[in-house]
Amino acid sequence: MASATAVLRSEWTKVRSVRSTVWTLVTAFAVTVAVGGGISALVTATWGDAPPADRAMFDAAQTSFSGMFLGQLALIVFGVLVIGGEYSTGMIRSSLAAVPQRGVLLAAKVAVATALALVTGMVTSFTAFFVGQAFLGQRATTLAEEGVLRAVFGAGLYMTLITMFAMGVTTMLRSPMLSLGILMPFFFLVSSILAAVPKAKEVAQYFPDQAGARIMQAVPMGDAPYGPWGGLGIMALWVVAALAGGYLVLKKRDA
Repeated sequence: MASATAVLRSEWTKVRSVRSTVWTLVTAFAVTVAVGGGISALVTATWGDAPPADRAMFDAAQTSFSGMFLGQLALIVFGVLVIGGEYSTGMIRSSLAAVPQRGVLLAAKVAVATALALVTGMVTSFTAFFVGQAFLGQRATTLAEEGVLRAVFGAGLYMTLITMFAMGVTTMLRSPMLSLGILMPFFFLVSSILAAVPKAKEVAQYFPDQAGARIMQAVPMGDAPYGPWGGLGIMALWVVAALAGGYLVLKKRDA
């Protein structure tokens, strides 16, 4: 029986020895910060042309996270690779032979990837915030303003949860290509499109990304029947369901 410490150490070695997984984390940071800073600079340059209603509801903190839409895709890839990489190479058989306790193996993979995603998410969210505020100039806000620290901290949690969700889905599907083929269109197209359709919006607001994104708003917007932490809680429930489903599939099916 493999010890939990040994399994964790093994999973850590796997993650840091694969360049693609490391680069996805770097990409998530770079894209989120760069796009957020660019959008913040654009807002400053075009502020005089903005309608009065938009100025009144302007959220400086959320503007800094404009790149999160793209940055989260890199973290989805990271989550998929952590789980799906071994399925695509067939190494999952060796891993299960070394660690027959499948729950321990999955928990170790999720723990290592979640820790990396959390560190990356927090560094990214705080960096994106400060870079964005630097470009916003007179329209910038501070962490001391109401709701801002929660939004920045929540952005890091959002990035972590999106990674965990991707890991759960990939464990159920057992294929990186199939997982990316479902997750990418869903978060990049389907969720956004449905959120813009009046009747479908009532359902789309409970999707993991739509609900979780509420935590990044320092200025309340929209008419969702839940607040920032409630939205993050809904996202967390999606994550729990995905991981539970992944565990059941891993436990019942052969590699």
